[in-house]
Amino acid sequence: MNKSELTDKVLELLVKEKPETTKVDATRAVAAVLDGLIFGIKKSAPVQLIGFGTFSVVARAARTGINPSTGKALKIKATKVLKFKPGTDLKKDVAKIK
Repeated sequence: MNKSELTDKVLELLVKEKPETTKVDATRAVAAVLDGLIFGIKKSAPVQLIGFGTFSVVARAARTGINPSTGKALKIKATKVLKFKPGTDLKKDVAKIK
């Protein structure tokens, strides 16, 4: 599912509650949620969506790796990475997928 398909699904769900909802409204809703996630992540604060999961920023330490082409050791810099831990409801839904 891409962003456009997500917007279409949000529109479908919103129209059930409020028939006058437009695709522009659904696009704004999706954008607002994504902007909220990004805002929370940039503050390095966990963004927890109960039942769905938690997004957090984790520091990854510097380490030594191996270049697969040459086999030589190389230094990998420390960095921050995004981590996602799925919630209980999402785990149950995924387990049901055949």
